[in-house]
Amino acid sequence: MTGLSNKSKKFWIARDYEKCSGCRRCEIACSLYHENRIWPEASRIRVFMLVPGAEFPHFCVQCQDYPCVNACPENALSVSQIGAVIIDKDKCIGCGQCIDACPGKIPHLHPIKKYALICNLCNGDPQCVKVCREGGWNTLKKVNRKENMNYRKYAKTPEDLARELAFIFYGEKAEEIIPC
Repeated sequence: MTGLSNKSKKFWIARDYEKCSGCRRCEIACSLYHENRIWPEASRIRVFMLVPGAEFPHFCVQCQDYPCVNACPENALSVSQIGAVIIDKDKCIGCGQCIDACPGKIPHLHPIKKYALICNLCNGDPQCVKVCREGGWNTLKKVNRKENMNYRKYAKTPEDLARELAFIFYGEKAEEIIPC
């Protein structure tokens, strides 16, 4: 990695879900950056609350084997120099195969244009991390990627993440709260 600028080094956005306040500033910052307006439905990061009091951000973990990229029949997905999934909007047909291939079911379709939305790490300057840090929550942190780390293990569905958080927050009572 020597010789690469700080913006071109591969990094990851670490998540500490227990610290999330549910403020949704990350969704706002993302949609402003990518869509030039506040539009959470078109944000590349989404905040879920499937269990009362357990809100959390859900977005691409940039799996080391990139199953979404490999699943695309149109070659509309690629990996950038910093390790982010990049979508070629002109090639994407909105078939959803990237969603099916993702172990966390993280990609989703743009609400109007129907191409896949996946976190592209804001080209090296993730806006969600900035606003989370500014707000003092530090749920999201930019960290250098480790070559031998299995990032795919962090790709979980919203339901799985909600279940984990419910048990952390509510202990045994979580069984009563978690929707079937």
